[in-house]
Amino acid sequence: MQPITVDELKRRMDAGEKLNLIDVREPHENADFNIGGTLLPLGQIQTMQVDDIEDLKDEEVICYCRSGNRSGQACLILDTLGFTNTKNLAGGMLSWQEKFSR
Repeated sequence: MQPITVDELKRRMDAGEKLNLIDVREPHENADFNIGGTLLPLGQIQTMQVDDIEDLKDEEVICYCRSGNRSGQACLILDTLGFTNTKNLAGGMLSWQEKFSR
């Protein structure tokens, strides 16, 4: 797992890069605000229900949550499941909204 900053992620999104974004928050959090990631709550990752993203094992996967805590846990679990390039969005959606939602 590597950290990625909100600035770097925003720059890459603005450049039109194809990114594998995984939102590990709960559905109601995703409904309130999201940046377009695939919703896969941490609870599902903890119980190894990752079939939806299995094909991304050898690709960069960027996980995010509210603050960076749950997404960090998700990255660690995905790493143990054989994912080779996980990134955790430092500061999560709190940092994103603080910087870009004004």
